[in-house]
Amino acid sequence: MPAGIPLTIGMTQCFVLYQAIKVPGMDGPEERSGAALLDTRGLRLFDLLYRTRSVTHAAQQLGQAQPTVSIWLNRLRRDLRDPLFVRTRAGMEPTPRADALIGMARAALEALQRLAEADTGFDPATSRRRFRICMTDASHVTLLPRLLGRLCAVAPMVRVEVLEIDEHTGMRLQSGEANLALGLIPDLELGFYQQSLYRQDWVCLANSAHPRIASRLDRAAYEAEGHIAIGSTGHQLLEAAVAAARVQRRVVLDLPGFLGLGALIQATDLIATLPRHTGETLAAASGLAVFPAPVPIPSFTVKQHWHARYHHDVGNRWLRALCADLFQQHTDRPVGG
Repeated sequence: MPAGIPLTIGMTQCFVLYQAIKVPGMDGPEERSGAALLDTRGLRLFDLLYRTRSVTHAAQQLGQAQPTVSIWLNRLRRDLRDPLFVRTRAGMEPTPRADALIGMARAALEALQRLAEADTGFDPATSRRRFRICMTDASHVTLLPRLLGRLCAVAPMVRVEVLEIDEHTGMRLQSGEANLALGLIPDLELGFYQQSLYRQDWVCLANSAHPRIASRLDRAAYEAEGHIAIGSTGHQLLEAAVAAARVQRRVVLDLPGFLGLGALIQATDLIATLPRHTGETLAAASGLAVFPAPVPIPSFTVKQHWHARYHHDVGNRWLRALCADLFQQHTDRPVGG
């Protein structure tokens, strides 16, 4: 994530935030009256433009006409005395000042959301809160459909934004840019809570009409057949296990994720080794054969992770409880980092 300033916003810290993003040069009576403060719609536009890099997409998400949003952007540029976003071939790219302010702007939006819900608590039936959840593309196949189905039933106006798990996940959770992360994320330690959801072992997928594999996949067949390698959840565990077992795996295709994997196996004689939950879901959708992995591969635990700053946030607590109810295989007390 570009450099920002993560803040926990409380009543005693509002002045700090104000000093950071107030209109430059406003030091007289107008400043003291609050006229120089940025309004909520400006902060929301700033956040959306930073995410989408598009005035058109930001306008659609705000439910406003593009000319209206352009007026808001010009006002924001005037107030902060910086272009903030510059049009390029890749879209509206942020300036260094926008990079420096985005963390504070998002913290302010989160604080305003919490302030609005402070008296009434979090009511999922009426909340319009946006939750940002980090997950792998495998979870798009396995966890996201169940999670979204439950959210649509019990929190119909809540919005979900899915972010990828990468080297920025920890900072996103700490700053409040993300609320929760689901998956195998061993690097999250100090300052983070985690709760186990379920164990994952490994299976192999093959075409159900594979000409050389019928009811059993042994080591000899595993070494003889071509493989699809997926650079996603737990692939380091798989690679280490294959090397330790001295298995010769002939990789024909490398994929960055699971998108299209079912169709590829269905159309070829290639096989893939992947976590059971993902494998069985893809097999059911594409009519594939599932075999136990003929190589001993360490299992791992899928967990939900959150930062200590948001441990007591009422909306975050509700989301964590919902995920635990949906996915947890057994009772497991959260562990602080």
